[in-house]
Amino acid sequence: MRPRRGRGGFLSLVFAAWFVAGALTGWWLRGGPPRSLPSGAIRATDAVLQAASPHAVVSEAAPPTEVIGEPTDSAAIPRPADAIDELASRRLRPPIDDTKFEKLKGMFAETRGSDRLHEAIDILAPKGTPVHAVEGGTIAKLFYSRAGGITVYEFDRDQRFCYYYAHLDRYATGLETGQRVSQGDIIGYVGTSGNAPANTPHLHFAIFALDANHHWWQGRALDPYLVFERSKQ
Repeated sequence: MRPRRGRGGFLSLVFAAWFVAGALTGWWLRGGPPRSLPSGAIRATDAVLQAASPHAVVSEAAPPTEVIGEPTDSAAIPRPADAIDELASRRLRPPIDDTKFEKLKGMFAETRGSDRLHEAIDILAPKGTPVHAVEGGTIAKLFYSRAGGITVYEFDRDQRFCYYYAHLDRYATGLETGQRVSQGDIIGYVGTSGNAPANTPHLHFAIFALDANHHWWQGRALDPYLVFERSKQ
């Protein structure tokens, strides 16, 4: 006669199955794009973000920060030279008034850390300086990361390009994900959030050409300096 399994043995099996299922679920979740924390998981240390905007996403993930990432379908993205020419023809507005773009030449190709390319420009300005939308479009995502700090991802009207504004001090009052903005609208203010030096407030500004999936966390970086310089021609 087969001995009966006690209640303790049964509970042990249930616990083991639950543990394995949880581990597999966690492994699967780590493989996708950055995700927000579950409701109630926002810590007190994230209070600065909640003060900036209750609509922003708090993330434990490192990327997207300074660089969104490689495109999933590079064939669907125009060549960098063609994309830069197109954006130059649109006459984008500088995100910060009175920007001296000649000082930003070459900044795109600089390295950060040991092997990471900057792929952006850093516009120095006093803390609290208004940051303007460079073109009319849609606020695709309000996001917080440890490196980029308080950030805005804006899509152009055709969702072919993404404009990335990082290290903000706070968002413009009432700014929300999905909101339509016009060129020149104030979307935030210069700060030192994320890994920006506390004594060097600046706007980290990047432009990305998107593929057909229009993912806000993916794109091919374009040199903003070239875009603004060619727009003068």
